[in-house]
Amino acid sequence: MSVKTFELISTTENNIELISYVALPDTASNDTPAPGILVAPEWWGVVEHPKSVVERLAEAGYAAVAMDVYGEGKLTTDAAQANMWMEQVLEDQDMLMARCRLILNDFSDQLAVDGNNLAAIGYCFGGKIALDMARDGMPLKAVATFHGNPSPKQPADKNFTAKVLVAHGRDDSMVSMDAIEGLKLELDAADVDYTIDVYDNAKHGFTNPHADERAAKNEVDLGYNEIAAKQSWENMLEFMKANLA
Repeated sequence: MSVKTFELISTTENNIELISYVALPDTASNDTPAPGILVAPEWWGVVEHPKSVVERLAEAGYAAVAMDVYGEGKLTTDAAQANMWMEQVLEDQDMLMARCRLILNDFSDQLAVDGNNLAAIGYCFGGKIALDMARDGMPLKAVATFHGNPSPKQPADKNFTAKVLVAHGRDDSMVSMDAIEGLKLELDAADVDYTIDVYDNAKHGFTNPHADERAAKNEVDLGYNEIAAKQSWENMLEFMKANLA
């Protein structure tokens, strides 16, 4: 299936441009809009990996957008820089969620996107963002995270209506199994429907083909695992197929 891509620019109240990246299947149109998936990238910003994710989602029949939560299209391969940007937006999580809501609204306003059939996917830092969007009651039917940070902006409650799929690496030194147990307790308390898949021999960043290169450059404990990446992607597609009409 051929794919159409373009930049989606959302302007915040204080005139910061959020330059997100959209991919649409060529079958999506005003008459037959496609279900929409918002992708929250790793802390690097909208780099090659999230762009390839939204293109692969479009090839699978979904409209998808990689969200520029930092603004101005900022991206990096330097972990110290990425960490600084992440900490800056985490200092004001209401602002971060307002940016996500703005992108969600602008994306779902596209005529080729079915705004009644939305989901979110998050990677690493983006896993927290995707879960927090559901915790904030955004109209998502499904949330999938890959090696995601589960720490909540506020705990899930009755506003959390999305179903959840978590793909976690057993050897992840940045997000512990204890953190995943904490997420289970949180979602159980809010009666959220969730599935947690734990992948053996998988480190933090296991879905990103650039993980080993980034690990070497930045001396951080990341690693790509082709088997876990492929299986978790297939599980996510099945999950989306079951939850998006």
